[in-house]
Amino acid sequence: MSSYAMTVAGVKRDLPICRINDKLDIAAFVMFGDVELTVACARELIKIAPEHDVMITAEAKGIPLTYEMARQMGVNRYLIARKSPKLYMNSPVSVVVKSITTERVQSLYLDKDDADFLRGKRVLIVDDVISTGESISAVEELVEYAGGNIVGRLAVLAEGDAADREDIRFLEKLPLFFK
Repeated sequence: MSSYAMTVAGVKRDLPICRINDKLDIAAFVMFGDVELTVACARELIKIAPEHDVMITAEAKGIPLTYEMARQMGVNRYLIARKSPKLYMNSPVSVVVKSITTERVQSLYLDKDDADFLRGKRVLIVDDVISTGESISAVEELVEYAGGNIVGRLAVLAEGDAADREDIRFLEKLPLFFK
């Protein structure tokens, strides 16, 4: 398998190249299990984050990043848009999402108590990689439904056309590999 060498937040990694379809490959950026990379990226994202009251991320790859950002900022709460409703959720709200790295359409769920918490808050959406923007759009729908005010969208990497979006702040561009 070939790879793409990248340095982000001062940390160098070789990202495996993965086939999406006959015309497109992507470099897989996975922070799970990589504490050094997660800590460094969180530190750098905090520097470019707008003022906010609460952060939210979509399950699952943004969770360690958002946790680490909250930890470094001394914040005790962040929210997660879940991929399935959980037993503890009180009247969850949901939206549908289709991501480039997911084969099927998924839904994202937010507990009603979390949705109530968002009302009137300045909300920062955090993700590891933004590509098509479908996942972040789904989180935006949840936040807007709950009455939150989106003040920013942060990602470690912006892939493809996402790197040209003016509403996203990110650390590095991640190229797409067309065949």
